[in-house]
Amino acid sequence: MTNESHEWALILGSSSGFGAATAVELARSGMNVFGVHLDLRSTLPNAQRVVAKVEALGRRAVFFNSNAADAAKRAATLESIRETVRTQGDDAYVRVFMHSLAFGTLLPYVAGNPKQAVSQRQMEMTLDVMGNSLVSWVQDLMSLGLMRRGSRVFAMTSSGSTRVIKNYGPVSAAKAALESHVRQLACELAPVGIAINAIRAGITDTPAMRKIAGAVALYERAQEQNPSGRATTVEDVAKALAALCDERLYWMTGNVIGVDGGEEITA
Repeated sequence: MTNESHEWALILGSSSGFGAATAVELARSGMNVFGVHLDLRSTLPNAQRVVAKVEALGRRAVFFNSNAADAAKRAATLESIRETVRTQGDDAYVRVFMHSLAFGTLLPYVAGNPKQAVSQRQMEMTLDVMGNSLVSWVQDLMSLGLMRRGSRVFAMTSSGSTRVIKNYGPVSAAKAALESHVRQLACELAPVGIAINAIRAGITDTPAMRKIAGAVALYERAQEQNPSGRATTVEDVAKALAALCDERLYWMTGNVIGVDGGEEITA
């Protein structure tokens, strides 16, 4: 273990995709990592690999296999986080909070067989997990005093928030709500010096992306049309997010920031 860091990152969705890559990148930048993920026995090794990478960089990794959208489990997780932070003293805090939950329904709104269309319950679940849970976590982090002036909040959105993709409607609505929440939180957190931004990654090969209808075609198109000559990687996004944590960027808040190598401007 290297010199002890009193700065922590809290990442929702930490076992794969953007969350996993960002956990490693922020550890490389000197932060300890709290990770919240939801894995079955078959996918639990993914989280264990991320923990090992963080610890190999000389930082602490405390991961919770828990449903981040469940209020009771959120409360229990945050209480454990508070106790861990408290043991380090008054100068320990959550420097970065990243919302990267990718669990929602991918079904059409209208189908020949009504049973094959998205239900009200599925719509509400998708909106709650991928959108509204951001607000709940920020509320609790603030009420527990875990974030302070200089902390950063990042929420992962997508270009699907403003366009139509087959069967993506419920997730598109959740991402649009997420961006709205970011704007509102930016105004409410600005007086206490906490910045929040949404990160709009380019089309990236992640487990969540592979579940989208026509994912292979979307990814191939991104590779062909991206002016940078390739598709976005999770490492591209993780590096950008780590750079946005620089204390000199305190005045950037309430934005949707594209990290896509120019993909959006040529789409």
